[in-house]
Amino acid sequence: MIRHRSSSRTSHQLTSRRGFLTVALGGVATCLAPIHASWSADDDGLNPKLDASIRRALSWLASEQQASGAWTTSDFGESTATTALAIMGFLAGGHVPGEGPYGQHMTRGIGWLLSQQHDNGLLVGRERSHGPMYSHGIATLMLAEVAGMVEPGQAEKCLDVLQKAVRLIVDAQNHPKSAEHDGGWRYQPTSGDSDLSVTAWQLLALRAARDIGCDVPAENIDRAIAYIRRLHVKHDGGFGYMVGHGSTVTRSGTGIVALEVCGEHRTKETLSAANLILSRPLTKGEQYFYYGAYYCTVGMFKVGGDEWRQSRESLYRTILDLQHPSGYWNPEDGTERQAGKVYSTALSVLALAIEYGYLPIYQR
Repeated sequence: MIRHRSSSRTSHQLTSRRGFLTVALGGVATCLAPIHASWSADDDGLNPKLDASIRRALSWLASEQQASGAWTTSDFGESTATTALAIMGFLAGGHVPGEGPYGQHMTRGIGWLLSQQHDNGLLVGRERSHGPMYSHGIATLMLAEVAGMVEPGQAEKCLDVLQKAVRLIVDAQNHPKSAEHDGGWRYQPTSGDSDLSVTAWQLLALRAARDIGCDVPAENIDRAIAYIRRLHVKHDGGFGYMVGHGSTVTRSGTGIVALEVCGEHRTKETLSAANLILSRPLTKGEQYFYYGAYYCTVGMFKVGGDEWRQSRESLYRTILDLQHPSGYWNPEDGTERQAGKVYSTALSVLALAIEYGYLPIYQR
């Protein structure tokens, strides 16, 4: 059966979402103030640096929005993935659609993304895409997070698009696969194999959609959990890209997040992967660094305890040190360079803002 979150965590999520709705519908404030309740007082000025970094990054992201409402990649043009990541960056920073300095940026971005759905439910821009299911999973996750916050004119369309998007994810998982790949996803809705990276985004999207009442069968979540567990590398505790593959720091963070969002909290798999991250701290030389910065920070936060306390400052400072004074992060790795600065900046914001607690899917 599905591993449900505890009632206290569910209550926390609903309370947070009501806070968003109060702001969005009541107009009582333009954005939410950062929550520092879980931050220690002896951070040697780290907390103000985080706040300032996030503000600069969001200002830069706003300046990069296209006339259409979309955000772009370096190589693939306007993208549902980068648009969704940028919008989630604003949400993570405490902003809501239709209100405050970035409210219209968000509303326009959501409107553009809603217009991009294909007849089969796929949320991929009309231009070339690297792995359509990547973009689809990220876009679906964003819509599930923002569904209760959109302006009235977008609400019905948002739910309709979201429901079709969720159905495509479920159907793609149910596409015939071998036992080794069962429960996961890969680049195409009809792929016959699976990998950790694509699977994690679909699982995040399904959990967020299920949390707001979308029809997601429990067995599909359970099969995805079973697939992620098969990727656990027993000899070092991390996670591999596919069954039989070796682990990396980035993949280990990805595996942690995928399991933790499904209520697999501090299991032997997540704790051993957290210990691997502690023993091999993320550095800027890591392949897919920004992917790793996002997943390792979110993963270690969700594991919590001593593991988060021991990794928190190192993860934050590693990310902060790479920010350009203008507010963006510039990816240097080949594949991430193709994705571009909006991608790396949005992922950095999602990592740095994790303790703000505004996005329900990332709450403990």
